[in-house]
Amino acid sequence: MQTADIRQRWLDFFARRGHTVVPSASLVSDDPTLLFTVAGMVPFVPYLTGIVPAPYPRATSVQKCIRTNDIEEVGKTPRHGTFFQMNGNFSFGDYFKEGAISMAWELLTSSEADGGYGFAPEDLWVTVYEDDDEAIELWKKVAGLPDERIQRLGKDTNYWHTGQPGPAGPCSEIFFDRGPAYGIDGGPATDDDRYVEIWNLVFMQYLIDDVKSKTDFRIVKELPKKNIDTGMGLERVAFIKQGVENMYEIDQVRPVLDRAAELSGRAYGANHDDDVRMRVIADHVRSALMLMSDGVAPSNEGRGYILRRLLRRSIRAMRLLGVDGATFRELFAASRDAMKAAYPEVERDYAHIEQLALGEEAIFLRTLESGTSILDGAVGETKAAGKAELAGNTAFLLHDTYGFPIELTLEMADEAGLAVDRIAFDELMTAQRTRAKADAKSKKKVLADLSVYADYRAKGETVFTGYTELLTESSVLGILVDGQPVAAAVAGQTAEVILAETSLYAESGGQAPDQGRIVGDGFELQVLDVQKPVKGLISHTVKVVSGEVGVGVPATSVVDEQYRRGATQAHSGTHLVHAALREVLGPNAHQSGSYNKAGYLRLDYGWNQALSAETRTEIEEISNNAVRDNLEVVTRELPLDEAKALGAMALFGEKYGDVVRVVDIGGPWSRELCAGTHVRSSSEIGMINIIGESSVGASNRRVESLVGLDAFRRFAAERALVSELSSNLKTRPDQLVERIGDLVANLKSAEKRIAQFEAKALTDRVPALAANAVRTGDVLLVAETVGSLGSGDELRSLATAVRGRLGDAASVVALTAEVGGRPVAIVATSPAARDAGANAGALAKTMAGVLGGGGGGKPDLAQGGGSDLTAIPAALDAVRRAFAG
Repeated sequence: MQTADIRQRWLDFFARRGHTVVPSASLVSDDPTLLFTVAGMVPFVPYLTGIVPAPYPRATSVQKCIRTNDIEEVGKTPRHGTFFQMNGNFSFGDYFKEGAISMAWELLTSSEADGGYGFAPEDLWVTVYEDDDEAIELWKKVAGLPDERIQRLGKDTNYWHTGQPGPAGPCSEIFFDRGPAYGIDGGPATDDDRYVEIWNLVFMQYLIDDVKSKTDFRIVKELPKKNIDTGMGLERVAFIKQGVENMYEIDQVRPVLDRAAELSGRAYGANHDDDVRMRVIADHVRSALMLMSDGVAPSNEGRGYILRRLLRRSIRAMRLLGVDGATFRELFAASRDAMKAAYPEVERDYAHIEQLALGEEAIFLRTLESGTSILDGAVGETKAAGKAELAGNTAFLLHDTYGFPIELTLEMADEAGLAVDRIAFDELMTAQRTRAKADAKSKKKVLADLSVYADYRAKGETVFTGYTELLTESSVLGILVDGQPVAAAVAGQTAEVILAETSLYAESGGQAPDQGRIVGDGFELQVLDVQKPVKGLISHTVKVVSGEVGVGVPATSVVDEQYRRGATQAHSGTHLVHAALREVLGPNAHQSGSYNKAGYLRLDYGWNQALSAETRTEIEEISNNAVRDNLEVVTRELPLDEAKALGAMALFGEKYGDVVRVVDIGGPWSRELCAGTHVRSSSEIGMINIIGESSVGASNRRVESLVGLDAFRRFAAERALVSELSSNLKTRPDQLVERIGDLVANLKSAEKRIAQFEAKALTDRVPALAANAVRTGDVLLVAETVGSLGSGDELRSLATAVRGRLGDAASVVALTAEVGGRPVAIVATSPAARDAGANAGALAKTMAGVLGGGGGGKPDLAQGGGSDLTAIPAALDAVRRAFAG
């Protein structure tokens, strides 16, 4: 049974039983506490927790998920995958335990001919929460399961909650017994790979609080509306139904594994370590493909860092298979062909995905070269010191700074006959993870706060009137201060205010929130921010300027007209620049992100090289021609499929509902899905002035532009600058470049001559300083101040030149100078002087102590400094006393 068939049977089964089929949400989660969608229930959390009223009583989905907490287990076990698909069915106050258990058992055990999965009942086991007698009785009643195949387990495995106060409940897991060839007898309680968990039924029936850990919390009461949340692992069922050994060998993953084997010339199944590497490649390439299809790009933080790690682990695994060159073109094409039937967007966006993957691969292959050079140097130093172990901090530096995998460091160190101090490395890694976990934990606090919006959201969605109105009369639905509901807020307080209707635009789609006010009888609120904390609800962060605002009172939202005009100019300008980019560079120059505020726009797009000055000018000219042509701006609301059929661009990685807003500028020339605010015709944009173009990743560039009056002001400032330069340099504006070029060339020539004169002046001082050498015991000592110099390097050169002038004699040269208003000391010693016991590092430290600072260095050459220029004579005396003694 192919994976696509398993998926479709699931959706068909539950659709026939009254479930609304919900498309998979993006891998990029809307939950601010999560980097990714980590489970099938994540998109439904607002409905399960009651924050947002469920739009349907029961639903089903096949959700794309990413988990990386077990990344080190990928390839080693039959079931650990980074990307996976979770089949889910959900009930929001509709059916409960008996319905969930009955439908699960029917789908699993019905014959394939009847649309089921055809599992033999005797191969299935279930676990239940140890105190859930009701679930046990239902399994006996519905499935006829004997007691020995129903196992009671504790809270650590069979109780679900979010980790925060809120809904929770016991769960029941269904396992498939692979047979005695795969492990010991005894059921799922043995935690053996023989028993594969394929389905988890969560019975969300309690409200909990005082949550201290997964197993330590307080049950407050039963929920008035009990929910069902279930999840079946699609890949796990697929490898069982396809008769293969693990999830890496199913039809959606195996083609990548086979291509890796072909490229490496090694056979899958011949060597355990190679098999693990091929499975890692197959999993990570598919995971990276799916992440990039949802708009994630490689970077050094957040989601981008996870993607980069997956890509680099794939490259490292190919290297361990003996392949040093590029392989992503073949591997990603194999994964695309395996996944496109289930996810057509993979093929549609493949040109951009491939561009990202190949760019990242090229960068990391170069990183491997530079990292290898650094590692070779460290290996040489370790061997020269007679050590057998490479320092742990060196391995950590390679890993953390250069992206050099520790496994590769271990392999290459072993080839050089060295071990690696893994204890020190692991300590540094643990410290880093601890910092990361502490940061993540601090961010998770947001989740608990969302529950305060449930009552407001239950009253309906906030009506946004700002497309047509700048002023809207409404009423205050709620007020929050420090995250807690209050009856009123008074002058001087900062609060969140929720209105039934608002004309103020909430930040979304790259557009910054509106500026403005909320006013009413006896109060005025300055709007600081406007956001959508939960789907369908708009919240205004305000400062109470005067009076007192209370819940239920009439209030009017007032948009700052000048700011809104600038914001609409910028957002419409972004559409023009995007269209111009695609006209000049082609369809692969696809927008991957944007930010707009009054007078400014920033647009990120897929491209792997800098724009030439000519190309940048061409894009700017096309954009301004569109402004000049006064193109009509038309907005329409259409079903998503209809909008896409018209050619409306869905921006890479963005999420859209069933009904979308289409913005046309000049008809199909610029046709995008967009919920932002826009001008009525392109001439209202005024002017577009591109001020920057830069790199933001391996295959992403960024254009920045000023718009409208801000663009004019920039041009006016540049015009004034050109006028002033022309006047000062007494040349025409069209000759400025040539004139400034001549001046720069003359300046460089003058600087070179000055450097030559200064070097000669230093050289001329050497004989006199050497002549001042005083024999102190067995050593010739020069202890002098040389006045003011331009740098410490000049003083160092002077000291070493004097030492050289004194020849083979045992000599110590201690010189001081004023450099940048501070005292600097240099000490240089000859070999004979060092044999006699002189140490430049110790002497420099002594001088620096007198000068009010610190210093030190090697026995032959050292430097010190301080802050007290008046102490220079005393510092030189300290050196003389050291030798006199």
